[in-house]
Amino acid sequence: MARTTSAWRYAGEHAAGPAPSGNGLFRTKTVEQSIRDTEEPEHALKKSLSALDLTVFGVGVVIGTGIFVLTGKVAKETAGPATALAFVVAGVVCALAALCYAEFASTVPVAGSAYTFSYASLGELVAWIIGWDLVLEFALGTAVVAVGWSGYVRSLLDNAGWHLPDVLAGPDVADGFGFDILAFALVLVLTVILVLGMKLSARVTTVVVAVKIAVVLIVIIAGLFFIDTGNYSPFIPPAEPQPSGSGFDAPLVQLIFGYAPTNFGVMGIFTAASIVFFAFIGFDVVATAAEETKLPQRDMPRGILASLLICTVLYVAVSIVVTGMQHYTELSVSAPLADAFKAVGHPFYAGVISFGAAVGLTTVCMILLLGQTRVFFAMSRDGLLPRFFSKTHPRFHTPYRPTILLGVIIAVVAGVTSINELATLVNIGTLFAFVVVALGVIVLRRTRPDLHRAFRTPWVPLVPIASVAASVWLMLNLPAETWLRFAVWMVIGVVIYFAYGRSHSRVNRERA
Repeated sequence: MARTTSAWRYAGEHAAGPAPSGNGLFRTKTVEQSIRDTEEPEHALKKSLSALDLTVFGVGVVIGTGIFVLTGKVAKETAGPATALAFVVAGVVCALAALCYAEFASTVPVAGSAYTFSYASLGELVAWIIGWDLVLEFALGTAVVAVGWSGYVRSLLDNAGWHLPDVLAGPDVADGFGFDILAFALVLVLTVILVLGMKLSARVTTVVVAVKIAVVLIVIIAGLFFIDTGNYSPFIPPAEPQPSGSGFDAPLVQLIFGYAPTNFGVMGIFTAASIVFFAFIGFDVVATAAEETKLPQRDMPRGILASLLICTVLYVAVSIVVTGMQHYTELSVSAPLADAFKAVGHPFYAGVISFGAAVGLTTVCMILLLGQTRVFFAMSRDGLLPRFFSKTHPRFHTPYRPTILLGVIIAVVAGVTSINELATLVNIGTLFAFVVVALGVIVLRRTRPDLHRAFRTPWVPLVPIASVAASVWLMLNLPAETWLRFAVWMVIGVVIYFAYGRSHSRVNRERA
């Protein structure tokens, strides 16, 4: 495979580089070694993505159920018309993390995202923990989204007069055992697409994202004609106490500090931001495709930041339109956009929105699956997972073995499991990754100031510290039960690391 990119030239100019540093659990893998590993023919991924492809991936994974569902829930229960400001606050929090991701992705253009970045800065144990965290985040996220997609498609089929038997509609619908055949089939089809190549995946995603954005723009433009400015009063409703949770259902911040968040009012905007933040989850998946990007030093920052900006603008516009069409106290929680058009006498747009939601979730599912397989591939190439999974397909140059394995497992999980209660694990996993990446930027600036950084996070260490603080605050607003489940998953990961990963690590063997 020809090495024509700046990533390969960088690797050649710094081929020697420093040896892996650190001792024991915190030994690091140098940036130079990470890049050299991508040159091994049997473990190399094909470089075919551009800045546009990355931006499309980012928009494709971020715009999902959040824009179609979350807007109504937050406006009605937490922020009112000021939901638009909550999206801005959440976008700023994500932007802080995005700046850190952009520096790492342009400096270490290797598959694995936060896992690879952590290995280069914070050490092997931290890298393993974040890699294990990302495996959970992306796998569970893929399954959750597949189940959500199945629900939208069943609704469209029902409207057309075609009804699936309850036993094939999933455990949430069936009385007794149920298998969600649609979610199962979706994950398998997307697995095949990912095996066939990144360029094909990019083309499919481009078409689907174009349809999704077109639907969102139709909602915004059509909705402008039905706005009643009286619905914006009051723009920031008076504050009221938020119902307190109890036991493990309560937010961790309440159990530790006794702080109870408020609904509405100025503080309600920040409470809402901690909720709508999760509508942005996924832009970090763009970083997992760094190794398959033609010019990663230039295009990774562009793709990450551009996709985040586009999604923030669309979210703000949709929230302004929907709260203008219908008073926030009357908004639907389950389908706010569709029901808002029904309320103004235009049910046709409700069908268009349902179609857009179903189409949109397809790309979310595929890109989450893409992210997980790349993290798994990077971990196996480093020896922390069996090297069997780090072989790429001789023709398609994709990590077909982990893609097939994980695709089948996730398809089965999506088919037989009701996992809505576990969805918050996706959120805590993402925020944890944000914290690690931000800390990694600070550490690598001190330990490797000599590295060429095509993109530099501004105002270091202030921006990374702000990113850590914002992410930790949102994590503290998650239920204590979510923290407990996350801790159990992490303990399982640590056991696997000491039982297998530590002794099979390539960095460990090279040092020996």
